[in-house]
Amino acid sequence: MKNIAIIQIDLAYGEPEINQEVIKAAFGRLEGDVDIVVLPEMWNTAYDLSRLEEIADVNAEKSIAFLSTLAKKYQVNIIGGSVAMKTEDKMTNTLLVINKDGSCIKKYSKAHLFRLMEEEKYLTEGNEDGLFRLDDLDCAGVICYDIRFPEWIRSHMLDQASLLFVVAEWPKQRIEHWRSLLIARAIENQCYVIACNRVGEDPNNEFGGHSMIIDPWGRVVEEAEDEAKILYGKIDPSIVEETRKRIPVFDDRRVDLYKI
Repeated sequence: MKNIAIIQIDLAYGEPEINQEVIKAAFGRLEGDVDIVVLPEMWNTAYDLSRLEEIADVNAEKSIAFLSTLAKKYQVNIIGGSVAMKTEDKMTNTLLVINKDGSCIKKYSKAHLFRLMEEEKYLTEGNEDGLFRLDDLDCAGVICYDIRFPEWIRSHMLDQASLLFVVAEWPKQRIEHWRSLLIARAIENQCYVIACNRVGEDPNNEFGGHSMIIDPWGRVVEEAEDEAKILYGKIDPSIVEETRKRIPVFDDRRVDLYKI
């Protein structure tokens, strides 16, 4: 069994230092034994895209140092949401995974940029997968709009991932899409889906919360509403193997018929 804590918070628009303090305070409120903590998308800057040249984290160095300190202090693994990361020639929306020793074991940059929020004007899409191994578990991490691309998620599951972490700033007006897509991704891939969305609003959007833990049968194990809170839940990774044996979807695939 693994104990999960999802930190569903409001974010200060374009204020990385304030957002760090909010996250630091949330870690101080963690209850019980927690194995994995999950944060939302773009938690450092929120969607203040026009100011990224000024406020994005160079090589994610500050964010990694901050999360590393928390991981070691609380002895937890952290799915560090994603941050606006600045490199020499581009800006990316990049997920960070920090293990309990404080090491950054994965960076994944969002593969599918969301044009309705003008991401493509300010960010560069990623070209690498979101696979990583955490506590002897094969995992995958994706970011928000990525979940609308089932072929991208399935490509990770074919590499034996059993846990799918989703970090997001998903708008409130499409929260039913969020719920339906997450449940579908869990059912079709027979995996756990652990999803963290933010709450609150920025000058252009209102965000819907409803962070969730969904089991490989598509059952919602835990779900938040649209208020700031820490959502706790337990997962049993052995259920993934049992589910995949009971209904052998992966063995029954007809790749000879598929165009993708």
